Amino acid sequence: MADPSSYRPKPGQIPDSPGVYKFRDEHRRVIYVGKAKSLRQRLANYFQPLTSLHPRTATMVTTAASVEWTVVATEVEALQLEYSWIKEFDPRFNVKYRDDKSYPYLAVTMNEEFPRVQVMRGAKKKGVRYFGPYGHAWAIRETVDLMLRVFPVRTCSAGVFKRSAQIGRPCLLGYIGKCAAPCVGRVTPEEHRELAEDFCDFMAGRTGAYLRRIEQQMMAAAEDMEYERAARLRDDIEALRKALEKNAIVFNDATDADLIAVAEDELEAAVQIFHVRGGRVRGQRGWVTDKVEAVDTAGLVEHALQQLYGEETGDSVPKEVLVPALPEDAEAVSGWLASRRGSNVSLRIPQRGDKKALMVTVARNAQQALALHKTKRASDLTTRSRALEEIAAALDLDSAPLRIECFDISHLQGDDVVASMVVFEDGLARKSEYRRFQIKSFEGQDDVRSMHEVISRRFRRYLAEKVRTGEWVEEESQEGAEVIGAEPGGLPAAVSGEVSALQEEDGRPKRFAYPPQLLVVDGGQPQVAAAKRALDELGIDDIAVCGLAKRLEEVWVPEEDDPVVLPRSSEGLYLLQRVRDEAHRFAITYQRAKRTKRFKAGPLDAVPGLGDTRKQALIKHFGSVKKLRSATIDEICEVPGIGRKTAETLAAALAEAAPAAPAVNTATGEIIEEDDGGSTP
Repeated sequence: MADPSSYRPKPGQIPDSPGVYKFRDEHRRVIYVGKAKSLRQRLANYFQPLTSLHPRTATMVTTAASVEWTVVATEVEALQLEYSWIKEFDPRFNVKYRDDKSYPYLAVTMNEEFPRVQVMRGAKKKGVRYFGPYGHAWAIRETVDLMLRVFPVRTCSAGVFKRSAQIGRPCLLGYIGKCAAPCVGRVTPEEHRELAEDFCDFMAGRTGAYLRRIEQQMMAAAEDMEYERAARLRDDIEALRKALEKNAIVFNDATDADLIAVAEDELEAAVQIFHVRGGRVRGQRGWVTDKVEAVDTAGLVEHALQQLYGEETGDSVPKEVLVPALPEDAEAVSGWLASRRGSNVSLRIPQRGDKKALMVTVARNAQQALALHKTKRASDLTTRSRALEEIAAALDLDSAPLRIECFDISHLQGDDVVASMVVFEDGLARKSEYRRFQIKSFEGQDDVRSMHEVISRRFRRYLAEKVRTGEWVEEESQEGAEVIGAEPGGLPAAVSGEVSALQEEDGRPKRFAYPPQLLVVDGGQPQVAAAKRALDELGIDDIAVCGLAKRLEEVWVPEEDDPVVLPRSSEGLYLLQRVRDEAHRFAITYQRAKRTKRFKAGPLDAVPGLGDTRKQALIKHFGSVKKLRSATIDEICEVPGIGRKTAETLAAALAEAAPAAPAVNTATGEIIEEDDGGSTP
């Protein structure tokens, strides 16, 4: 625990201007990011007597070991930089909302030649129009099914589309009138894109004019005695009205707004957002967060706005945002939202009327979400705490292991040997810090030697980072240690080669710089001994080591002849099993991916310096590897992007590579003549 006075800036050193500041801990990891109109006034608040600070703020300043800041020109720039740093560094003491689910969106891929309507989750992609989010994927599919009658836009995957184009026959939707069948040329790319744009306009809320236009077409068809077409248009109108009925009308006018409500207690807060487009509720989502910093409702609203609109541009940011409390720098936040949208955005608190009534509904949803979350988490939080306490007691640790790292080795009969490292913090997986390794020092099957190499590499990175930040203090080598040399500044010789690999800006979370309290290996006594030996060779003696053997689920510790046996009902054993199984899953996934890549490799993959783009260009030019193999160097040089040196290297590599074995028809036993002479990239 650091004394804040030990790193307090000198008087007059902090500028009296807008800016963003970062607190770092002893490992140079950014733990808090904030912004201020006046850096001098804001930072002075953190260096008051600890008794006068909020308990959460006191915990943060005593965890920190340094503070630094960046001056900006305006408060809007400070808001943008604060959001960027929170996203980049993932500080542990900043409020971070987490979605309780991955919400599905209705997406239209306008970036493709033939736009496709589909359900999408995850990060948004450029050139794709999104509508939602929706509570359930089935709600999207019901809406799309109704609208495809009027807007027969393509919904099939790229594979189905390509197959239909090859055979000249559309899929079932093309036959029943729910797809315009651009795959077989029933409509031109321009006509299909116009359908997709009409679909997007209707989903964006521009419904009244379109319905009136179809009604006029229906009446005109009836007057011309085209009764079948009139009946078809009548059914189209009914389908569109049914789709509209699925979105509740909340405002009579064409209001575009997002309503944000917050429910909170001393420890947690829940945020609910209703997306209103064209006067109808088009989507809803919710977030929950731990209040790890001293923040009020206005601060929670500001954090929610940053997360909600930080990656959005254009119409994704509505004209109006209604909130329960205005942020401290409401004018700056409004300016930031306007810069994201490209036009003015109204940020205000609803005072009366329909908008005030809807805000009450959103707030009620937030209260229910917080109550439901606390009910779910209560038992889970208690269980995780008990599991960590049981592990600490079983392994005789000084405190509960808040950070656990687990390593596993995976291979297939000695081939494609890889290893995985998974990280659990507070009993929960932290997937952003997972790592995977390829075994480099030898070939073949030797799990013990592989474990020693991986542990050594992981903690050499840790020591290298300590050296880079000036934390390493040269100590006398332990008796019998293999690493006894040292570079200038106290760096062990075995570690010096790792510094060059750490060129990123310090403070980011994706590092090897944060040590675990407990290191777990998948295996028994030999693997545990190898891991402990690797730590001893590096002079690391403050990390506990254990192994979990699969056969009897025994916990092995170094230099002990007998394992530690935890009861089968133990929460601690269950947590260790989860950690071990996750490491095994992560390792075997990587090993299978490497094996698949090796099996799919063709003769062109062995040519050094030949990337996928030039491989594809070669195959496109010659038609097959067989024809490429018989080409001259001058003919190879005719391919765009292929120089003479590359052509000579390619010709030599193909001449050395043995031709692939002939294919055999398993039904007749006949040898099939090869047209391509090898696999394509």
